[in-house]
Amino acid sequence: MTPPPQKPAKPHKGAGEVRIIGGQWRRTKLPVALKPGLRPTPDRVRETLFNWLGQSLFGWRCVDPFAGTGALGLEAASRDAAHVLLCEVDPALVEQLNKQVARLKATTVHVQRTDGVACLKQLMPSSVDLVFLDPPFDSALFEPALQAAAKAVKTEGWVYLEAPVVWTDEALAPFGLMQHRHLKAGAVHAHLLRRVA
Repeated sequence: MTPPPQKPAKPHKGAGEVRIIGGQWRRTKLPVALKPGLRPTPDRVRETLFNWLGQSLFGWRCVDPFAGTGALGLEAASRDAAHVLLCEVDPALVEQLNKQVARLKATTVHVQRTDGVACLKQLMPSSVDLVFLDPPFDSALFEPALQAAAKAVKTEGWVYLEAPVVWTDEALAPFGLMQHRHLKAGAVHAHLLRRVA
């Protein structure tokens, strides 16, 4: 008996999409490429984060050093951040980020092809209002990224940290950071951090 003819496989369109939650580009969809370690911040977590920060980021300088899909940085730009730097090392993701920036006519958003920690280290000390840290969960980038982010952020600024485990004040103390808010959503621990005064 011959097997029934197989339907041709549909071409894979990546891992789906995420959407911008608020601001001028609200409901805009961003494609998510199928890449190892690429794990966009879930919509619900981003919504909570921007509730914590306040809905408008008018005039803020923001850095997304592990940009990936750009969801965090573009969300900040959608909410009137004055300057958003998206850093990404993967050339295909950099190309996708540039396409999204052009599509949105996002004049305040700048994309750099560079390593996330190097991106943070090149910033002037105390020069940014908000740093988004969501490196690949299986990487050894958390400590160097936290160290560099703590130097780059203003005294009254914020560091958002997404990690597979909770970072306590004791663990954060060597970086001069402390926990302000924390949320667990599935396997993700979302932290909003401040510099220790």
